[in-house]
Amino acid sequence: MTHWTVSDIPSQRGRTAVVTGTGGLGFQDALALARAGANVIIAGRNPSKGCAAVDQIRQSVPGASVLFQALDLASLDSIEAFTDELRSSRDSLELLINNAGVMMPPKRQQTEDGFELQFGTNYLGHFALTARLLPLLCKGNKPRVVSLSSVAARSGTISFEDLQAQRNYKPMPVYSQSKLACLMFALELQRRSDAAGWGIQSVAAHPGISRTELLPNGTGAWSAPALARRFLWFLFQPSAQGALPTLFAATSPQAQGGVYYGPDKLGEIRGYPTVATVPPQALDISAAERLWNESERQTGVTFPIIEEARGADNL
Repeated sequence: MTHWTVSDIPSQRGRTAVVTGTGGLGFQDALALARAGANVIIAGRNPSKGCAAVDQIRQSVPGASVLFQALDLASLDSIEAFTDELRSSRDSLELLINNAGVMMPPKRQQTEDGFELQFGTNYLGHFALTARLLPLLCKGNKPRVVSLSSVAARSGTISFEDLQAQRNYKPMPVYSQSKLACLMFALELQRRSDAAGWGIQSVAAHPGISRTELLPNGTGAWSAPALARRFLWFLFQPSAQGALPTLFAATSPQAQGGVYYGPDKLGEIRGYPTVATVPPQALDISAAERLWNESERQTGVTFPIIEEARGADNL
């Protein structure tokens, strides 16, 4: 794994990948997968940005199989429409990268369905997306789901009594909760895949601290995180470098299900992919089960049983 880079990505020909997010890390994921020969679907809420990303990839990779499809992770209706379209047009799916997110809006905002924006977009949206794509994934060749966490998960706690931060909204703790939830989901998905025989490899990754649009767009130009990015720029690695742990988790034969990957330098802030340290609270299996059950209740989306996942007509 020493100094693993995109040049180490094995051929992805014949594999179909869905990557959520149109810029930053998501764009770098899509670009690298397209170069490796994958059929890439960029899923995002902004059609102009999505089409621009597709055009840029096609210019860089002549003949690339890449397209954009609209998906708003802050809308359960949009997630349903996206997955219905995918399931009607494709027989299988090999890779799902749950990448898109929002970070630290100064004031509490809500999704279309009434969820707190960060928890609803970063975690619940991807939870529902993964559940609805499970039938396609179960038909894929060595399918993988990669869920993006963050170094912020280290300080996260799951506030079961106030999951939607209705009583106490603070931008950073709520963001940390959403990213801890993503990590716990990745680990629990692997446990459930093993128990149910889904054959899905669920892997978690984080990008360290990277130069993307997430910080300035989410927190505002004069927030503390955005100012840190401006004046401590040397600590922020390029987005192409930050994407490496995700790409390793998504493509490397060495990547293992139920494992967390991140950068190898400066306390996992930057560097090349390595096994990351899982925060102790993410290893609480009873909390993970509770979070899973609560996520199904709040979204109204459940993971199908194995017979349905493998293609029964009644799903």
